[in-house]
Amino acid sequence: MRSRRILALPPLVALAAALAVAGCGSQNVDTDRGRQLFIQTCGGCHALAQAGTNGTVGPDLDAAFAQARASGMDHDTIAGVVRRQIEDPRPPNGSSAASMPAELLTGQDAEDVAAYVGDVAGVPGIKPPPFTPQSAFATNCGSCHTLAAANTSGTTGPDLDKVLPGLKPSEVLQSITDPNAKITPGYPAGVMPQNFGQTFTPQQLKALVKYLLANAGKR
Repeated sequence: MRSRRILALPPLVALAAALAVAGCGSQNVDTDRGRQLFIQTCGGCHALAQAGTNGTVGPDLDAAFAQARASGMDHDTIAGVVRRQIEDPRPPNGSSAASMPAELLTGQDAEDVAAYVGDVAGVPGIKPPPFTPQSAFATNCGSCHTLAAANTSGTTGPDLDKVLPGLKPSEVLQSITDPNAKITPGYPAGVMPQNFGQTFTPQQLKALVKYLLANAGKR
């Protein structure tokens, strides 16, 4: 899970072989929990098709592992590579925007995420589960925004339990599709992705707005 500038497939394959010999990994893992943790903690920086994430700060994990999987690397070995990268992303360069902090996840959390990525990264044709507003929020918003009903606690963007109650659906829709049109005091412009109007269909956006207004402030 290093930055795109650092990660290259040949070293990854070599590292995978070493980890496989070492017997890295745990059998007591929960990949469903790993998916949610990945979405919340990693999805803002990494693209992974099955998670429905499209972050571009770090490498696209499907692209990173596709050739290795096609060449016969199994899911346990991929999980070992991911686990090692979580523990010790290399090399650190002092920029949180271009390198992953060491031990962003630890213990069972890291094991679950590594096992999940090992199962799904680079699998040809893999897709995320069907759209629901809950999953759309968790995938695209939860790592940056707090919404108690969704069990998210992001602080990059405004606390939705505080700023959404009382807004009109049209105002919430604008905040999703044109986030720089009205900036919440104390938060910078240009941080929230500006392509959600293209990422989601009008029907999906309507469902997402309805979900937010129904749940914001419901602690």
